[in-house]
Amino acid sequence: FTTATIAQFKSEEEAQKPNQIMTIAAPGVKRMERSSDALKTHVSAAKTLSIRQTRKGWCQECIGCEAKDEYKFFKEGERDHFATALEDSSFCSRFWLAPCHPFKLSVVENGTNAELISMERPCACRAGTCKCCCYQKATFTSGGQDMGSIKEQFYCCVPRFKTYDAEGKEMYKVHPPTCCLGTCVNCCAEGNPCGKGCCKSSFRIYAASQEKTDGDAEYLGMILKKPKSGATEIFTSANAFDVTFPDSASTDEKALLIGSAMFFNANFYENQGE
Repeated sequence: FTTATIAQFKSEEEAQKPNQIMTIAAPGVKRMERSSDALKTHVSAAKTLSIRQTRKGWCQECIGCEAKDEYKFFKEGERDHFATALEDSSFCSRFWLAPCHPFKLSVVENGTNAELISMERPCACRAGTCKCCCYQKATFTSGGQDMGSIKEQFYCCVPRFKTYDAEGKEMYKVHPPTCCLGTCVNCCAEGNPCGKGCCKSSFRIYAASQEKTDGDAEYLGMILKKPKSGATEIFTSANAFDVTFPDSASTDEKALLIGSAMFFNANFYENQGE
């Protein structure tokens, strides 16, 4: 073959390849979106998302065993219920290892059961006052494509996490708001705990390149645990979360933050007081 013929073959081969959506992962860096079509349909234009936890298996909870987690997902507050997720884990692991038991969880579209996000968390030591090893982590996929992960970092007093894309590049730093030079969680960041801030706690989202993230540092978004009804707060461990996405977040990055909300619920809000 001549050089011209080979070049023509390559040109025709490139023309036959399907178009792939590209998003900006960092200034000047392009990255292919891996999200499923169902996930793009519901999340690509969303600025916020609401997650409501429900309970399946109340009999198990009556005997002290953590029931399987079930979540419902809403856009526009609680007017558009578009997806549901149910935990996949064994009774024995929840009974003996909760809240650090291994589990899988798939978020599926209502009506079609098309997968939006799948999450897998292995067993690891639960969060404590300090952490230097055996870190908690979770990995996320969408439509069979690796989306990335969230991993616990070394910390003292204030839990700290980082999210990573499918190639292992840092995307966001995530941790609760802090005070006292970053040594304590700021319990008043979302309002007076005895007033409008009652039963609220948050994880704030920062750019991976941002060095100062403590105190009143500017943040990009937030995962907010908010109160449900009084009876729900007192008699069950079902929780509610509002996720506010960074303005520049791609669909893939939003998927990581949605999964992170469920990851935080499993790590910090399950089996409280046990």
